[in-house]
Amino acid sequence: MDRRVFLGAVAGLLVAPLAARAQPAGKVPRIGWLGGPSRESAEPFVREFQRGLKDLGWIEGQNLVIEWRFGGGRAEQLPDLAAELVGLRVDLIIAPSSPTMFAARNATRTIPIVTVAGGDPAALGIVASLGRPGGNITGLTGTVGPEIGGKQLELLKETVPKVSRMAVLWNPTTRGNALVLKEAEIAAGALRVELQRLEARRLNDFESAFTAMGTKRAGALLILGDVMFTTYRGRLANLAVKSRLPAIYGDRNFVDEGGLMSYGANLADNFRRAPVYVDKILKGAKPGDLPIERSAKFELVINLKTARALGLTIPPSLLQRADQVIE
Repeated sequence: MDRRVFLGAVAGLLVAPLAARAQPAGKVPRIGWLGGPSRESAEPFVREFQRGLKDLGWIEGQNLVIEWRFGGGRAEQLPDLAAELVGLRVDLIIAPSSPTMFAARNATRTIPIVTVAGGDPAALGIVASLGRPGGNITGLTGTVGPEIGGKQLELLKETVPKVSRMAVLWNPTTRGNALVLKEAEIAAGALRVELQRLEARRLNDFESAFTAMGTKRAGALLILGDVMFTTYRGRLANLAVKSRLPAIYGDRNFVDEGGLMSYGANLADNFRRAPVYVDKILKGAKPGDLPIERSAKFELVINLKTARALGLTIPPSLLQRADQVIE
C-alpha cells in the first residue's frame, strides 16, 4: 500500500467523529437495529419505524441497509450483538430500550446511538441532559416519569372499585422500576389498597408469581414495564385471564395480545418519530447536538372481549376516556 494512502486511512480512523458524516455520493448508509425481544414480538414497532423511514425517503434494500439483531429477550446476548454491529462499522445504531441502549453505549462511544423507547438517559446518567445530550446518544425516551405507576393503579381501581388487594409484577433489574413501584405504593395507600409486590427476573418466575397472587387472593394486577415482559406479553396476558385477574399494562401491545387494559406512552409514535434522528445523523448532524425528546402521546386502550371473559363491566366513564376500545 502507498505510504500516503496508509497514513491517510489511519488518520481517518483516529478522527472518526461522533456523528456519521454526510454520506459520500454512491454510498448506501448502513444502520444497525439492536433489539431486546425477538423480531416477531418487535414487529409492530419495526413496521412503524420503517414507515417513518419511508416518509423521509429511506427505503431498506434501495438506499439504506439495516442490520437486524435481536436478543430474544435474553439480556446476556446484547453485548455480543452490540459488538457485532460495531464490527460491521454501521453508521448508527438504533437502541429501542434501556437494556439495548446500555449495551450499545458499552460497545461504542463513537458510533451514533438513537434510543427510542427506553428510560430517561439523563436520569440514568449516560447523557449530560435531554436538551443537549453530548456524546454519541440521542433520540427519544419512553419514560413518562415514575408517577405513571400511580396513575395506572388509579385506573385499575376505577375499573375494579371493590378491590382491596392488588398485585404488582416487576423486574427489579430493570432500571427505573423501583421509582415507578414507589409511586404505585403511594397511590395504593391513598386508595386504601394493599399492594403485593412480586418479582420476576426470568421466564420461569411467571408461574410462581401468579400462584402467589392466588394464595394472597389478589383482586387485580399491575405489570410494570420490562423488555422480558414485552417479549412474553401473550403469555402474561393469558396467565392474567386464566387467573381471573383484571390487569393493566404500560404497553398497548399487551392488550392486542388479550390483556385487559393499558395506559402509557404511545410507543408506536416514538418509533415513527425516530427516523427523523436517523435522517439528520446520516446527513451530518452530531447526535450530541440533537435534543432527546419525551413521548408526545399517551393512550388508554381497553379490550372489551377480555373484560367479558373476566365477567367484568368497564365503567362507561372509563370507556369514554379510552383512546381505543377493542371489541
